[in-house]
Amino acid sequence: MNIKEKLKKNIQTQFMEAHNGLSAKIVEQVGFQAIWASGLSISASMGLSDRNEASWSQIINVIEQMSDNVDIPILVDGDSGFGNYINVIRFVKKLKKISIHALCIEDKLFPKINSFIGENQDLAPIDEFCNKIKAAKDTGGNNFTLVARVEALISGKSMEEALERAEAYKEAGADAILIHSKKHYAHEVFEFSKNWNNKLPLFAVPTKYYKTSYSEFIENGINNLIWANHLIRSSIRSMKETAKIIHDEKSLVNIENKISTLDELFDLTNERNIEKLEKLYNSKG
Repeated sequence: MNIKEKLKKNIQTQFMEAHNGLSAKIVEQVGFQAIWASGLSISASMGLSDRNEASWSQIINVIEQMSDNVDIPILVDGDSGFGNYINVIRFVKKLKKISIHALCIEDKLFPKINSFIGENQDLAPIDEFCNKIKAAKDTGGNNFTLVARVEALISGKSMEEALERAEAYKEAGADAILIHSKKHYAHEVFEFSKNWNNKLPLFAVPTKYYKTSYSEFIENGINNLIWANHLIRSSIRSMKETAKIIHDEKSLVNIENKISTLDELFDLTNERNIEKLEKLYNSKG
């Protein structure tokens, strides 16, 4: 089931971050229903900042690795659209060519700055962002999903402005609204949801308010949660710990039982499939 169908049926969906083909396969393997192709995580995996330092074509290449390796739908983090509506049109065309039919864009300026860095970031004028939404929807077609990410609250703006922006984005054709917050509690996200009154499906990203229970989101009308950067963050800590032990001890004795086996790695790559293909197409019997 694609993302548009999930939204129409009001299905509770968890979107787990992935940043390459391998992490996407892990997300699918453990049972998540959808992937969040995180701009932050993809950029970080390249050693780059989350300020559109990675080009949109580099991002497309990584997302294609994900699309090639999984069957679950992918929601792409498109930042602020990599420019104006012309850039959005080109990006959506490229997404469609690699069988991606869902995009999230945020109402900040280009190049974007990560939402958790600094305060009071400038937002795009409402009419300009609406043009990006219209361009994405017109280019994507009937089966394309556009999630409009409202940065008003995270940028220190009022609840009234957040609601005003969301209403304009709905009228421009957005399929859902992502309401973002960096408070340590979910109260303003829940207040937004109450005032929004189910006009469109809502997404939330509980990176900062991580103690909020899943049931609270559902009770407050938010059925779509994005776990936005947790695979890349967990991999950083694990790789650092492994590298330090090997460096300090000059041995694998105390590390081998703490890491995945080669068989686990092969199970996540195309290795097993190659064995099947060899028997099917390259057998001499």
